[in-house]
Amino acid sequence: MAGGLAALLDDIAVLAKAAAASVDDVAAAAGRASTKAAGVVIDDTAVTPRYVHGFTPDRELPIVWRIALGSLRNKILFILPAALLLSQFAEWALTPILMCGGVYLAFEGAEKVYEMFGGHGDHQPEKTAAALGPDAEKAMVKGAITTDFILSAEIMVISLNEVTDEPFVSRAIILAFVALVVTVVVYGLVGLIVKVDDVGLKLIESGPGARASLGRGLVAAMPKVLSVLSTVGIAAMLWVGGHILLVGVDELGWHGPYELVHHLEESVHDVGGVGGVLAWCVNTLCSALIGLVVGAVVVTIMHFVPKKKTAAGH
Repeated sequence: MAGGLAALLDDIAVLAKAAAASVDDVAAAAGRASTKAAGVVIDDTAVTPRYVHGFTPDRELPIVWRIALGSLRNKILFILPAALLLSQFAEWALTPILMCGGVYLAFEGAEKVYEMFGGHGDHQPEKTAAALGPDAEKAMVKGAITTDFILSAEIMVISLNEVTDEPFVSRAIILAFVALVVTVVVYGLVGLIVKVDDVGLKLIESGPGARASLGRGLVAAMPKVLSVLSTVGIAAMLWVGGHILLVGVDELGWHGPYELVHHLEESVHDVGGVGGVLAWCVNTLCSALIGLVVGAVVVTIMHFVPKKKTAAGH
């Protein structure tokens, strides 16, 4: 009896160790997947705060909450099942789909660069928030969730691309975990960002002294923080989009661009103490340049070709 109990306990211990190892493997894979999607996560965080601009402070967090719920619903109910089905039955399609997303990100980044340097900036979210009255919140939430759907799809496909070798159930768990964590991180940061200036105003109203000075500093800093965040978001879109295209064309058989970038990385990799950082910088810069070039081509097609056709028609 005692021997049987000991054997049972040994079996339980073995199963517990196996379960713990499996959890560790899933967590490690989820960490890799989340890291690869970091550039799009940064962009998602940079884009969303503009959708609550123009609303009263008491509506900002409820709007962020509604967008977050819509984002999680997109990931779990629509994007995750589609990604799992593709990975199970049409894995060959993942690279082309990922590259289409890369082109879109490159286009978005290049379009923002164009708007910054001579184009007409798109301020529609701010105008809509001020002009639609009672319908403004609904319109903003819908617009934000639509934009988030595209970015979320890119995050999930990038993450899936990192775990295609995992069993189906593990893939599902990892992607669900990534969806939850990314949503919490992105919209937690967005909520914090949009409320910092309100915190600053409260500190100013508390009276003179160090707290008021801190409040004024927060209020003054937020426009700069949002500007920096926007710039980082643009750079992240170009970098991630370009890197997806660089790796994608290599996987599809055109090895020249990837080998060139790899050669440039190797040329600085052995620099004492900073070789690894320099190699990463070279790869990132090359990816961003590729993203900018591809995005500029798409921007040209989208913005100028239709105008020329219209002009020719008249």
